[in-house]
Amino acid sequence: MWNKNIEVFMGCEKEFDDADTVLFGAPFDSTTSYRPGTRFGSSTIRRESYGIETYSPYQDADLEETNVMDLGDLELCFGDTQKALNAIEECAGKILEAGKRPFLIGGEHLVTLGAFRAVFQKYPEVVIVHFDAHADLREEYLGAELSHACVIRRCHDLIGDGKIFQFGIRSGDREEFYWAKDHVQMHKFNFEGLEETLRQIKGKPVYFTVDLDVMDPSVFPGTGTPEPGGVRFDELREAVTMVCKEADIVGCDVNELSPHYDESGISAAAACKIVREMLLALKRK
Repeated sequence: MWNKNIEVFMGCEKEFDDADTVLFGAPFDSTTSYRPGTRFGSSTIRRESYGIETYSPYQDADLEETNVMDLGDLELCFGDTQKALNAIEECAGKILEAGKRPFLIGGEHLVTLGAFRAVFQKYPEVVIVHFDAHADLREEYLGAELSHACVIRRCHDLIGDGKIFQFGIRSGDREEFYWAKDHVQMHKFNFEGLEETLRQIKGKPVYFTVDLDVMDPSVFPGTGTPEPGGVRFDELREAVTMVCKEADIVGCDVNELSPHYDESGISAAAACKIVREMLLALKRK
């Protein structure tokens, strides 16, 4: 598991023992409810990362100066969702046992549940910061409780009320929005209230999950469930940087790039830059 891949995210080539953050990919999209293809997201992000720089002028920092290792993609069972989640949980758990931070690249959003289960085992007081276009709070979707439409609800099953903070939400069924009022803190449409939330959760372990479709499809069309009305790239970049700098991130993920819906490559480039800015902000804490 700890062998380097030939292809890694640019600048993330440290040895496992020297790393403080460990990237790994979960190329899984078996519960995708609309357009499939996110299984190709993690490998595309690695490959396309060589089209941008390791240096960020936004933060005046360089990935070459970070302690990050990329383990590559897991080999996941597409025919058994629970087996796939168990494999993700096992990998994240080994990273955590070694005293390091897991950084998962999806894949569809359900992959978050596997990594989060491992984080919850080590940090039962963990809270979640969630950026997304979709609430992902359904009890079930077409009879399945394990679906990317239910992932945050399944996380809530573990940690309970008042520990999930959602931003950018602009899509879901009526029941999700009504249920959210009593169980999570949902901030619709944008990142208003993020600074106040970070003050509220200061000192608590945080799992940070970023669904890239929080961006408007005019700037991020490469996703299976595009939702007009999203944030601009710079809004997301500034928000993820703020969270990674100020919160005590014990695990995180970026997911839902479906690259073949955007032949221009703009969506992949945006995903790469979001990953880069998150890694650099984590390093500069």
